[in-house]
Amino acid sequence: MAHTSRIALVTGANKGIGLEIARQLAQAGVSVIIGARDPDRARAAVDTLAADGLAAHAVRIDLTDHASIRAASEAIRAQHGRLDILVNNAGIVDAADGPPGNAAVDAVRRIMATNFIGTLAVTQAMLPLLRLAPAARIVNLSSALGSLAVNGDPASPYYAARLIGYNASKAAVNMLTVQLAEELRDTAIVVNSVSPGYVRTDLTGNTGFMSPAEGAALPVAYALLGADAVSGRFVEPGGNSPW
Repeated sequence: MAHTSRIALVTGANKGIGLEIARQLAQAGVSVIIGARDPDRARAAVDTLAADGLAAHAVRIDLTDHASIRAASEAIRAQHGRLDILVNNAGIVDAADGPPGNAAVDAVRRIMATNFIGTLAVTQAMLPLLRLAPAARIVNLSSALGSLAVNGDPASPYYAARLIGYNASKAAVNMLTVQLAEELRDTAIVVNSVSPGYVRTDLTGNTGFMSPAEGAALPVAYALLGADAVSGRFVEPGGNSPW
């Protein structure tokens, strides 16, 4: 089925920043696919956007279930024939995460399996569809907590956030961005890591100082980069982030 508008998949888009990214992309005229583990929550998100006059549809995708990732890729190929934008937004935290000396290893494993391995698996599954687009964009949702420089800077406001699982998972996502940008440098696919800022979501315990809509603005801007797009960057609302 041929589409003239851009096609975007946003993972973890049933709530929080992901839902707002989906909303803002739909407002920009993009055909949005809401990726979520729970079909009921995905449908509720589609209904939420529809109530605002925005069209979207859902696909089940669980970053720890590689069969679901393959099925999502096949469904997108069958319905749309390509993918123009991939926003790797889905991610988790775990209450048993913590400093390296006492973080629960199983919690760290769960976080890495979703935030890094799952993001890698989704990216690999969607790359053939992204290659079919005239100028595809990949946005990896990262965090200041994934910066080695920030983690090593006692003057940073995030220096005390010792979460070995979560921080390491976002550092690994940044490595994915760097290596994938190099791998794709002779293509029209652009990939960047975007730190949205400290956003009030379930993931942060609603303790951030930005709304989800504010947090979605920068990821959306990078999803919609034009022909002069630069690849392989790590950015935050104030500019470039230190690796």
